[in-house]
Amino acid sequence: MALQPDQTSVDSITLFVALLCSCIVIGHLLEKNRWFNESITALAIGLCSGIIILLTTEGERSHILVFNEELFFIYLLPPIIFNAGFQVKKKQFFRNFAMIILFGAVGTLISFVIVTIGTMQLFKKLDIGFLDIGDYLALGAIFSATDSVCTLQVLNQDETPLLYSIVFGEGVVNDATSIVLFNAIQKFDLSHITSRIFIEFIGNFLYFFITSTLLGVGVGLISAYIIKKLYIGRHSTDREVALMILMAYLSYMMAELFNLSSILTVFFCGIVMSHYTWHNVTESSRITTKHAFASLSFISEIFIFLYVGMDALDIEKWKVVSKSPGTSAGVSSILLGLVLVGRAASVFPLSFISNLFKRSESDKFTLKQQVTIWWAGLMRGSVSVALAYNQFTRSGHTQLRGNSIMITSTITVVLFSTVVFGLMTKPLIRLLLPSKHLCGDVSSGSFDSFPSKLMTDRPLIANGNAEVGGNNIPRPTSLRMLLATPTRTVHYYWRKFDDSVMRPMFGGRGFVPHVPGSPTEPLLH
Repeated sequence: MALQPDQTSVDSITLFVALLCSCIVIGHLLEKNRWFNESITALAIGLCSGIIILLTTEGERSHILVFNEELFFIYLLPPIIFNAGFQVKKKQFFRNFAMIILFGAVGTLISFVIVTIGTMQLFKKLDIGFLDIGDYLALGAIFSATDSVCTLQVLNQDETPLLYSIVFGEGVVNDATSIVLFNAIQKFDLSHITSRIFIEFIGNFLYFFITSTLLGVGVGLISAYIIKKLYIGRHSTDREVALMILMAYLSYMMAELFNLSSILTVFFCGIVMSHYTWHNVTESSRITTKHAFASLSFISEIFIFLYVGMDALDIEKWKVVSKSPGTSAGVSSILLGLVLVGRAASVFPLSFISNLFKRSESDKFTLKQQVTIWWAGLMRGSVSVALAYNQFTRSGHTQLRGNSIMITSTITVVLFSTVVFGLMTKPLIRLLLPSKHLCGDVSSGSFDSFPSKLMTDRPLIANGNAEVGGNNIPRPTSLRMLLATPTRTVHYYWRKFDDSVMRPMFGGRGFVPHVPGSPTEPLLH
């Protein structure tokens, strides 16, 4: 009898792992389906599993594992965010960094204000129990967090580099901003908001953003320096792979230790490690780390959506709200409507402001691109669920009517937005951005378009012409190209500083000296 609790835990974990495997297999079979994606598949399997567990336990429970914030924030979220930074195309990301901050930070604050004010005004007409000012502000932060997992599945990084970099980067900054807002709400006494508290709030946010970014960059540079100087791969590729994985996780935990934004820290650590550290390891370690980080991220994403699907049928919370189903439905509808309005109020005005400062028409956001960005941020996911549990439950349980309504409404919004909006995403993107316009994203002014590659794949000819496929294509002379293209840009000065200072010290592409066993050692075929 003493071993029974352990046996129950083993049974639960075994069943959950089996469900994870089934999600991967079924997701593969539905790969070419225009409606489904991995997130929706995991949610559907979670819902079906929850129903089966609910029936077999005679209505006592619906999920195998009890929600644990530590499991989510400490073990599941770090691989997802790190891999996002590790795999991102850095040139596109930093080229659009101002727009990403505009949408991710300012846009989140706009959505936060709209959701907070909307819930304060509309919830008073519903009998949902007592909610103080801190609860309303927390709801604003909870439903301002877009799902960075879902948004990555909206666009293809190679087909639409500009839109992908903005949607993806905004998702990461948005999650970080929402969590910082949520933590600040719990930290400050907001019952009496004054100008002094507001200034402290803004200063606290800037402090979190800057210090979290510097910490991630610092840990990434340390990992690059250690691996470059020691050439660990000469003796063991396992060691350098293990060191990369542990250093990435160390950046996240250090941010948690210093109460910083761990999402921003691990994201920028991933960017730095992909720029320096990854080029310092051996060829076999490069392949291993790339697939290892992607696999860990993929498993974490499936795990989260599978659990959310199961937890949607948690009988404990639904029993409390079952006495007033109309109220619960009304709260969910209000929250979903505020999400739509808040997203629109942030994307379209900010896009209009951005277009005012862009000289070239090709660089401006078209209406279709604005709708794409708006739609990509409508989905709510695991971050919203985790923050809602943090605010309205104790150890995953609640018996208060108002708190139960908030939890069930959050899960309802997450399920509806992920399933309904997720199902419509692929057809909508194909309607707004047909395939002939997706290749290279010429309309967005991307530098990865086919004509640009054609220009750079051939040397400039003195007479301004080049032969491609037997045809003479007129080309501008070298002097005209030089005069038409600005050379003294921020990227130019960064590349100059990177090549002269950073790469000789921390390594990187083409800056690792030839030492036996080093990454530049010739491969023997």
